[in-house]
Amino acid sequence: MIETLLPGGVVTVEAHGHDETGHGPLYPGEAELVERAVAKRRREFTVVRSCARRAMERLGVPPQAVLRGERGVPLWPDGLIGSMTHCDGFCAAALTHATELASLGIDAEPHGPLPEGVLAAVALPPEAERLRGLSARRPEVHWDRLLFSAKESVYKAWFPLTGKWLDFSEADIEIVPDAGGSAAAGALRAELLVPGPTVSGRRLTHFEGRWTARDGLVATAITVPHG
Repeated sequence: MIETLLPGGVVTVEAHGHDETGHGPLYPGEAELVERAVAKRRREFTVVRSCARRAMERLGVPPQAVLRGERGVPLWPDGLIGSMTHCDGFCAAALTHATELASLGIDAEPHGPLPEGVLAAVALPPEAERLRGLSARRPEVHWDRLLFSAKESVYKAWFPLTGKWLDFSEADIEIVPDAGGSAAAGALRAELLVPGPTVSGRRLTHFEGRWTARDGLVATAITVPHG
């Protein structure tokens, strides 16, 4: 599912359902990060890191612990960049060599409406207006949840480049469905409303990515190329 949203050169590994079969134990340093967490959180933490290690192997990198840095950002082996996501019954990791992309972010969420009051907290007025139009045309898609997921992916791509917080109100995201066909998928464009990071000597003003909604999930991915 996530693989369809990312360019070639990015390795993705996914785990569906709640079965932990085939997922190895935590590595040194990881268990301490979730020693006080509830069982569900520990399970997801373990499975998503197993996905990340399988992706490392496919990239020719020895499997290593994935610890956490500032604001919980994953700490990847030298020469790699990546992103992880997990929700009820689904975990995924996406990794690539740092020469392929400057940054990336992925997110998956259950395909259902956001809890009451959340949309008002995350959506800018122009975003809310566009969501109303999308809902009128494609009511089977929970566009509010999709916007939330896109904001999460934008932040995950933003923070490794800047080391700074990005508020929901600091990126205006346009969701564009693919033309034709019945599949729920399309493009994302996130206009940065604060000064963006400098990549390859160029100040970025926006991020771009892809989205999909299927199999009971919405998923988004943002990629930041070099140059």
